[in-house]
Amino acid sequence: MSDAKRTIIVDLLRHGEPEGGDILRGRINPKLTPLGWRQMSASTGLSLEPEAAYAAELGVIAPVYPTPLTPRWTKVISSPLERCQHFAAHAAAAHALTPRIDDTWQEIDYGDWDGMPIDEWRRLAAPQFAEFRRDLSKLTPPNGEGYLDFKDRILSAWSALTGEPDGGHVLVVTHGGVLRVVLPTVLGMPLNRSFPLHIPFASFSRVRLDVAGEKVSATLLFHNAAEYPSS
Repeated sequence: MSDAKRTIIVDLLRHGEPEGGDILRGRINPKLTPLGWRQMSASTGLSLEPEAAYAAELGVIAPVYPTPLTPRWTKVISSPLERCQHFAAHAAAAHALTPRIDDTWQEIDYGDWDGMPIDEWRRLAAPQFAEFRRDLSKLTPPNGEGYLDFKDRILSAWSALTGEPDGGHVLVVTHGGVLRVVLPTVLGMPLNRSFPLHIPFASFSRVRLDVAGEKVSATLLFHNAAEYPSS
């Protein structure tokens, strides 16, 4: 690898509100609600009509309009799940790009817990989370993806971004669980002590990667955890 110094900017966007109400979402695949589209549009500074966004179901990318607040991305990467990739297609189109759909950026597979009401899941999973605070290997959703495998998958995807060219500005559209691996890693927080980190729907974070040969330095430039429009 060349020792030439490179700087890469990575924007991390959590999806907006999905359909289905207050349930656990891993690999289940609901669409965004109209509110979810508005949340993501506000977070990224895009002018986007939520009704037009559903044209993506028909394979049509509706016009979107960057504003002075819209970052000038050079690449857009998205989880394959609909609550991420439909918006990613519109965000990419704003800069005449095609998003790269990447399975490694999707949410943890919650197995038998997937789709369960949150209150029920919290009661059922409480013993595992008590152990998880002491040992990362203890979080193992039944018939799902163990936390250590999930962590390794996400950190591999994160590490791959260091190969982007100097001056690259990448948007990654992904999930709350994913960001609970990436952001604590950047901040040097233990992964099983990151629960106070607020990552609401459509949260937007920016990280600067400084790469020199094998040495990589990651700096969190900002983490916007604002609650975007509720109506």
